[in-house]
Amino acid sequence: MKDFTPKLFLCLKEYSREQFVRDFISGVIVAIIALPLSIALALASGVAPEQGLYTAVTAGFLISFFGGSRVQIAGPTAAFASIVAGIVAKNGMEGMAVATILAGIILVVMGFLRLGSLIRFIPFTITTGFTAGIAVTIAIGQIKDFLGLTFQNSPVETVEKLEEVIRCMGTFNGTALGIGLFSLAILILCPKIKGIDRIPPSLIAVLLAGAAVKVLDLPVNTIGDLYTISASLPPFHMPDVSFDLIRTVLPDAFTIAVLAAIESLLSCVVADSMIGDKHNSNAELIAQGIGNAASALFGGIPATGAIARTAANIKNGGGTPVAGMVHAGVLLLILVLLMPFAALIPMPAIAAILFMVAYNMSGWRVFAETVRSSPKSDVAVLILTFFLTVVFDLVVAIAVGLILASLLFMKRMSDVADVEEWDYLDSYEEGSEQKRLMPVPDHVMVFEITGPLFFGIADKIQELPMGPGKTVLILRMRSVPAMDITALNSLKKLSAVCRKNHVRLIFSHVNAQPMKVMKKSGFYEEMGEENFRSCIEDALAFAETVKQIKPENGPQ
Repeated sequence: MKDFTPKLFLCLKEYSREQFVRDFISGVIVAIIALPLSIALALASGVAPEQGLYTAVTAGFLISFFGGSRVQIAGPTAAFASIVAGIVAKNGMEGMAVATILAGIILVVMGFLRLGSLIRFIPFTITTGFTAGIAVTIAIGQIKDFLGLTFQNSPVETVEKLEEVIRCMGTFNGTALGIGLFSLAILILCPKIKGIDRIPPSLIAVLLAGAAVKVLDLPVNTIGDLYTISASLPPFHMPDVSFDLIRTVLPDAFTIAVLAAIESLLSCVVADSMIGDKHNSNAELIAQGIGNAASALFGGIPATGAIARTAANIKNGGGTPVAGMVHAGVLLLILVLLMPFAALIPMPAIAAILFMVAYNMSGWRVFAETVRSSPKSDVAVLILTFFLTVVFDLVVAIAVGLILASLLFMKRMSDVADVEEWDYLDSYEEGSEQKRLMPVPDHVMVFEITGPLFFGIADKIQELPMGPGKTVLILRMRSVPAMDITALNSLKKLSAVCRKNHVRLIFSHVNAQPMKVMKKSGFYEEMGEENFRSCIEDALAFAETVKQIKPENGPQ
């Protein structure tokens, strides 16, 4: 059970009063940072503003309690905004809750199956592409409130939102744009001004923009104009589950689970590099599953590790999961005591915050550098994933991106893998390229296999030429790290061809994984132990001794 032990339990063994003070201070600061972000991300997700806080409180507390990182801060993140908005639009809040609960179950199963380490097999081009695509969808979704537009319809898809913006430009509100630009300026400049750079700029922006709209009575929509805000505790609600609904939202649940796993474990890796620790990926996945399922049951939306809030926690002295639990507790107090004041926050200020979130998560420099310096095939995966995320959705983008990346990987492996016949001493010509050649008996052929032996090159094995007068074929496999069942089947067919042509098949230097496959399938016993030699010298010596043995009397 060591793989699943929460970091909190390990940290409490050597917990001190001084560490609690640091955790408490950091938790309060991170809660202040999370407050406007949670509200903004809830609105971007198409749900009520308090649901962002429900998520940060419920999931934030449980993920810190059960998690595999000392400093991870969890809550609603921008990565889920477009996904949640789409689910809510298609299947309502019940569908979103069921999808999130299913995602939580999937994450818990992934953790118990110790799949935490498998997340690293998601290609960098795909994570970069869909992250940049999500950033673009968030930014496009905020144009309406930033410009103070009044939509005639309620589009869900990103392209439809852009079309609606163009159609409704006649409703442009210059005052709303002014408040949006004012808020954006605060978000950009405050971190650069010494003395106030430690105060969350998003908090300054919503306070000053809200005060300006209220005092000057400006014609700008606020959260209270568009939403009814609840200041109650997170309400428990068991969604109405049906088989049809599960079947409908299951693809979305897998998307939420995979994205939550990727985001949270990437955040853990970043945190590890900052504090010199090592997270427990399987415990973190279990915690993410528990947190997401609970978030849905208490009115929240999907949650995952938030890199920016985690970094803020570290910089402010947080060193154990207690800081994340304090952050959730402070947000709960704010929800109950101060939530009505959120009604005064102008929508253009929320849009400005989300513009900054989109900019920070876009990684445009990394995107541009990857396009500039990567092979064309990788660039194609990156751009296609980005395009599909923006135009369609993340489910399509990840599925197509993974399929294309896998096909390209297999193509590269088949390109580097090869089956070549040796050059022999009797065919060596003076003045040709110098090679280390070994004496090979006249009746022996030697073929060397290089690279992984998988279905991509399996056909090359079956096409080995049988030279006239040759009675022994040696396959040298020292450079074969792995083999799959398709390649094994090709070896069986090669063995049958050799038997038919009275050629003895000998294997040289078979590595551990291919040998395990051969033994498990019975191929090793079928061929005979004596036909597997430890090195090429041994194989050649053995081939010399069996040159007079007829294959029909041998173990072939």
